[in-house]
Amino acid sequence: MMANQKKFSSGGVEWSIRVGDGSPPKILVPQETLASRVWLGLKDKIARFVSRVWRFLVKAWNLAVDDPRKVIHCLKVGIALTVVSLFYYMRPLYEGVGGNAMWAVMTVVVVFENTVGATLCKCLNRIVGTSLAGLLAIGVHWVARQSGENLEPLITSKIDLTVVFLLTASAATFSRFIPTIKARFDYGAMIFILTFSLVTVSGYRIDKLFDMAHQRLSTIIIGTSLCILVTTLICPIWAGQELYVLINKNMDKLANSLDGCVSQYFDHGDEKTEKEDKALLGYKCVLNSKGTEDIMANFTRWEPAHGRFNFRHPWKQYLKIGASMRSCAYCIEALIGCIKSENQAPELIKKQLRNTCLLVGSNSSGVIKELAKTIKTMKKSNTIDLLVGEMNSAVQELQNDLKSLSCLSNSDSPSFQEESETPENKKTEKSQKAAATIPLMGVISVVTFASLLIEIVSRTEAIVEAVEELSNLAEFELTVSKQNQSNQKDEQTMQNSQMV
Repeated sequence: MMANQKKFSSGGVEWSIRVGDGSPPKILVPQETLASRVWLGLKDKIARFVSRVWRFLVKAWNLAVDDPRKVIHCLKVGIALTVVSLFYYMRPLYEGVGGNAMWAVMTVVVVFENTVGATLCKCLNRIVGTSLAGLLAIGVHWVARQSGENLEPLITSKIDLTVVFLLTASAATFSRFIPTIKARFDYGAMIFILTFSLVTVSGYRIDKLFDMAHQRLSTIIIGTSLCILVTTLICPIWAGQELYVLINKNMDKLANSLDGCVSQYFDHGDEKTEKEDKALLGYKCVLNSKGTEDIMANFTRWEPAHGRFNFRHPWKQYLKIGASMRSCAYCIEALIGCIKSENQAPELIKKQLRNTCLLVGSNSSGVIKELAKTIKTMKKSNTIDLLVGEMNSAVQELQNDLKSLSCLSNSDSPSFQEESETPENKKTEKSQKAAATIPLMGVISVVTFASLLIEIVSRTEAIVEAVEELSNLAEFELTVSKQNQSNQKDEQTMQNSQMV
């Protein structure tokens, strides 16, 4: 009898016993104990937890590397909270603001946002809403006290209930449904309702109502002032700059997507790199940016002049440009549908429109890129009219090619009316109709694609008009060409020589 041992995956030992009578070997596997099973389960859970924590840290690191400003914003919030906490921990400051020092900390947590415009919007809304609500609540209590000590509790309770119901539950809440107020002052209306209710209800039991309101308003002003100083002085992130960069990037993505879409339709067999495929889907960023544009444009109204943007910069015009780009992006999305369609045109038909379609696509994308350059440099382009003229002439060539293609398809279509209606002729007629269906569907597919390109040109002209309106409202500088610069230098040298 021989005995062999072998380790298996669970960490135990497997014994095999071979008997001398020729019978097959017997395998003896020891049973796992309860402690080993618990340890294996705990070990597996710990490994999964460590793996999830590691993946989370990797994602957080990549997020910080992609946009370091988010890390800076976190540090700014920490600085603001550290400074405002001194009013609570230092006794001289605490005695100055009283027990309401915690309201300053809460104000910093609530109103500190990523951009300067968002922070200013919340700060001013909080101050104005708190001030109006406090003054109104104190006025109600002053009217009640003038009535005498006997009637004061009765009048105070009735006035409080009436004003609370009419103002907070009705008028102030209804104002939040008005679009203009909801876009700009929704936070202020909510703070007004909250503050008025708290001051009115607590003032019924508190004697020194004015002192409490004064201390609370002082702490809120301290918190909001600190937030404004930190967000504007330490690496400020301006909402106007963010909107400007977003529109500029979306315009470049739209142009690259248009170029890639037209080239892929006519060179469908060529392999595309990952970078080209990503550029092809850039139009989706334009379609998905409407909400961000509206939010940024709303916050820019609260910001002072900064950088190259003056106080009355036409931020609303950027929304018009974004709307025009989305209108163009919808047509590009339809072009993507033509590329992915199962009914593709034959290569013979595509070759007839290939050059003109590529020319229209390149000219349209060239116009959009020139507009992006105009917005980026904030200087009027002296070549945009020439580029638009080339784009329109390319569209005219494409329309002529479409007319010739339609005439060709009509001439190639067979006529079946002169055939005799014998059984053999009927079979021949069906086969000829089936053969004629294929080029007809191909013509429809390529004509749809070309028609969408023509529509993109008309919508590109709308983008041109919106950018020209922006350049006029914002008073962009004129771009001086090299030839004009040389002419100006020659004139200056001639004037100097004449003076000598």
